Amino acid sequence: MKKEASMNLKEIEYIVKIAEERNVTRAAEKLFITPSALNQQLLHLERDIGTPLFNRSRTGWTPTEAGEVYLETAREMLRMKREAYHRLQDIAAVKKGTLSIGFPPERGAHMFTYVYPDFHREYPGIVIHVTEASVRRQQQMIARGGLDIGFMTLSDSQKTEDTYIHIASEELILAVPSVHPLCGQAYRDGSGPYPVLDITGLKYEPFALMYRESTIRECVDSIFRQAGFVPNVLFETSRAKTIIDIIAARMCCGLVPYTDSIPPRKEVAFFCLPGHPTWNLAASYRKNSYLSMPARHFIELASAYWKEELAPPHMDTSASSGQ
Repeated sequence: MKKEASMNLKEIEYIVKIAEERNVTRAAEKLFITPSALNQQLLHLERDIGTPLFNRSRTGWTPTEAGEVYLETAREMLRMKREAYHRLQDIAAVKKGTLSIGFPPERGAHMFTYVYPDFHREYPGIVIHVTEASVRRQQQMIARGGLDIGFMTLSDSQKTEDTYIHIASEELILAVPSVHPLCGQAYRDGSGPYPVLDITGLKYEPFALMYRESTIRECVDSIFRQAGFVPNVLFETSRAKTIIDIIAARMCCGLVPYTDSIPPRKEVAFFCLPGHPTWNLAASYRKNSYLSMPARHFIELASAYWKEELAPPHMDTSASSGQ
């Protein structure tokens, strides 16, 4: 190395974006600069350092060993910059800046459109950057400093070392075609939004389930293990509403979160499971990081929305205390 290479924040943002997009052209689009200008910045940096930061291939650019070292420091520097600005903005009470929020694709869009007007009235100068991503992708982004807040549904065993703010618990619901003869065996146990049906009676039925990498799939697999059988999986998907559509077509049964049973469909019958298994809805942020006042306010608004959304209608007091 001929000279000591320096790191400036603009350059750092460029390299981190290339790593995120795994492609110079897509990264340049996100950065609002030309691909040639971004490539020149990268080549200049690599000459200064004396080694390539990325392996270039047609399938995508991946960091070299040197690139991983650079990115680890770069992400931490960007996180520290963002946190410092959040602290300063709270001290000055200027109500300006940015806030990066993540949520799963199916669950967060309606929440965001519902709460954003109230948030914007309180913090009109805050620009929100929204990322739709799976729970595990959000966890990775939070750990790397790429998200201020992530909203996610998961079990306690799926939590990372980051901080989690519990919002609500959501029951996992059994869904079957409404013409299924086993529907007549359901019973009320004084708890939950639906009658209870034992899943063991469906052990020979096909099931549509969420994809294996999803956090709900781990919860669902646990339900089947406790029931003592391995399900016949007909179909796997990333969308709970697709599961409902397939059940409505009388092709199979399924397990979905409570909110995906609303509104009711005449072709599908919903039931609680014995024991009323649940998973948790939580807001998460990086451990020991500073949570700004706008971030806290957004969590409050989102929590109020989801607590109302997850409260089953016409539920007795005994049921509500268990949710």
